[in-house]
Amino acid sequence: MRRVSTIAVAGIATAALAFSVTACGSSSEEGSKDAGVGLAYDVGGRGDHSFNDSAAQGYDKALKDFDVKGKELTAKDGDTDADRYDKLASLAEAGYNPVIGVGYAWTPSLTKAAKKYKDTDFAIVDSVVDAKNVASLVAAEHEGSYLAGVAAGLKTKSDKVGFIGGTDSALIKKFAGGFQQGLKDTNPKASLDVQWVQVGSAKGFGMPDRGKDIAEGMLSNKVDVIFSAAGGSGAGAIEATAGKKGTWSIGVDGDQYYDKGLSQYKNSILTSMVKNVDGSVYDFIKSVIKDKKPESGVQSYDLKRGGVSLSYSGGFIDDIKPKIEAAKKKIIDGQIKVNDTYKD
Repeated sequence: MRRVSTIAVAGIATAALAFSVTACGSSSEEGSKDAGVGLAYDVGGRGDHSFNDSAAQGYDKALKDFDVKGKELTAKDGDTDADRYDKLASLAEAGYNPVIGVGYAWTPSLTKAAKKYKDTDFAIVDSVVDAKNVASLVAAEHEGSYLAGVAAGLKTKSDKVGFIGGTDSALIKKFAGGFQQGLKDTNPKASLDVQWVQVGSAKGFGMPDRGKDIAEGMLSNKVDVIFSAAGGSGAGAIEATAGKKGTWSIGVDGDQYYDKGLSQYKNSILTSMVKNVDGSVYDFIKSVIKDKKPESGVQSYDLKRGGVSLSYSGGFIDDIKPKIEAAKKKIIDGQIKVNDTYKD
């Protein structure tokens, strides 16, 4: 066992005591590294029809493929960094390895946990933590969102488009910035209405009713295409567009056309900006469990690597596919440099 002081074994009783200490982990800050995979979701957790669910897909596949067990925890509304740290620490203490934090909100707590539990392999999705035992799984959201902007610019009939962000963080502004640029490059006449579910708070990713209200307000102002990067709140926006004929929503993170929880609205989902969180989570788990060579440092998933993409599910953008693919090629070739932040 790691980090247990040497114990002089003198007789059966002492040996039994040493075994007991090892088994319960009472004299170590970490348990044995064979408990499985620890996954800590952001607010909304599994079942958010978006970001967390995408991570869950990669986690589920890895557990099945590598025949390991796992434990899932979910951040709650109002959790402090200390609360989040306790969740990560509980996984490391119990011997889960690797341990993955899903979402940038885990940054402070995972930074602290990685420093203390140096024998645990950590990963964080959508943020960067500079530590030898941490893999930072980041995606080029702005590149995929640019393609979503191209689709919106070609499909809008009112020349009024909307973007709903869960909060006004740097990460969500990457989505908004790429979408804004793709829209303007494609349709200079189009206007973009940008609104945030909850300014300055990750709570904005778990408020579907609020997302629906914002979307309905946009629709009443003749917006006819709405792209939401808002986690569970985006499900409310999708519901709103489904209720008004001739309007479209653009899904995010997973291919929301195939989301069972949104199946009744799928014919209003124009496309989805797919961020392959499942792939990055799976790759990281594989590096630890199977390859025995844990990834560390920044692992970037861009258009070229297949880390982001635009879905053609439903066939609603098949008619404009050549233009979308042309834009994709220009980004990959470096002919188009996509903005990574939203500009008012």
